[in-house]
Amino acid sequence: MIRNLIGSDWQMPADGAVSLPVFNPATGEVIEQVPLSGAQEVDAAVKAASGAFASWSRTAVMERVRLMFRYKAVLEEHFEELASIVTRHHGKTLDESRGEVRRGIEVVDFACGAPTLLQGRTLRDVSGGVDQDLYRYPVGVCAGIPPFNFPVMIPLWMFPLAVVAGNTFVLKPSERTPLGGQRLAELFLEAGFPAGVLNVVHGAAGAVDALLENPGVSAISFVGSAPVAKHVYTEAAARGKRVQALGGAKNHIVVMPDADPEITVPAILNSAFGNAGERCLSGSVAVAVGKAADILLDPLRDAASKMVVGPGDQPGVQVGPLIRAEHRDRVASYVEKGTAEGAQLVVDGRGEMSRQGFFLGPTILDRVTPQMAVGREEIFGPVLSVARAATLEDAIAQANASSLGNMATIFTQSGRAGREFRERVEAGMTGINVPIAQPFAFFPFSGWKGSFFGDLHVHGTDGIEFYTRKKVVVTRW
Repeated sequence: MIRNLIGSDWQMPADGAVSLPVFNPATGEVIEQVPLSGAQEVDAAVKAASGAFASWSRTAVMERVRLMFRYKAVLEEHFEELASIVTRHHGKTLDESRGEVRRGIEVVDFACGAPTLLQGRTLRDVSGGVDQDLYRYPVGVCAGIPPFNFPVMIPLWMFPLAVVAGNTFVLKPSERTPLGGQRLAELFLEAGFPAGVLNVVHGAAGAVDALLENPGVSAISFVGSAPVAKHVYTEAAARGKRVQALGGAKNHIVVMPDADPEITVPAILNSAFGNAGERCLSGSVAVAVGKAADILLDPLRDAASKMVVGPGDQPGVQVGPLIRAEHRDRVASYVEKGTAEGAQLVVDGRGEMSRQGFFLGPTILDRVTPQMAVGREEIFGPVLSVARAATLEDAIAQANASSLGNMATIFTQSGRAGREFRERVEAGMTGINVPIAQPFAFFPFSGWKGSFFGDLHVHGTDGIEFYTRKKVVVTRW
């Protein structure tokens, strides 16, 4: 069974704690057991983090950065190992796992810029003989609750920025994919960070609620579904904690009649079916404007039908399994809902469900409307809905009708259409002729509407703002 990291000790939870199986989604094989820790284990982790905070928060910035550079080097040394861990217990292809690990390390790169990022401001003679200075201080013990679909990348969105700013951290990895966070913590200690700076508690809803309720936790970072994000935000904020809670998505890809099919079709396939659709930046609805459907649908059908489905560690595989059998079945049920509500089934990936593992192939539904479940609800699987719009204005209205506003993209050769889309679509991450509008580490991951609860987004300068509090000093000598 996986152990919790409390200070420098890897500990089993209290006697009687139950556990959940960790699966290899490509085979259905149980590869590990994860404990369902509760308030007792969470409290021990928070106390360890609180104990380490006193000295760590006063450690020189350059020393914290030297350790972060060392951590970056250790992560690079174990790059392929981390990617294989992701594929083994999440299921995505090795190339996708490598991309995940790389994007995570990019946040560590950004964190290494702390001597610049943590600088304050000063104004001499703000008044006669009076100077004013702004300093940044750490907020205290921070906690991170990442989702199952990026078990390495999203923890690295959280704790490197927090600890380089002088905070200590409690990480609660997803109980579905806990091995990534576990290995990150082992490498963190290997890099030389002091005990208690990073702690790991495994568990499910009980551990989450314990973190939300624990008075020793000052800030919570969360990524997951919209309903749980709202719960985390509401409960943590009510207790005076800082919160950044990233929720779900229903991302729209608008395709104009002048879009280049050679660019657009592969981009849509990548967006909709990459990571088996289990990512909050997946393109879920392709909105064909005017005659765009005439040039889009047949190439999409042909290409999606030829995509290779299989275990992520096999060469040539393009679509891996979903995380669990029950999740696969839930995603498949949307295909039935869509056809029952009038959508046309263009590509049916349910034939892959008969094989060993938790597979569902690329699936395309045409003539989807915003009123249908497949047109408005987050599916989180390899199902692409194709909708129609008469004009760009109608397409933007369809995207804006969603209660979620994570990402939206447009494919066009018209600068006017691209600018109009950029200005009017209600999504915090907007793309023009790109499949996935994912910001790099030095920009914030900025979902809107029901896709985000809080004020300061994850990573980028927003991350620095979130993990620091400001003190203004007014001086007269």
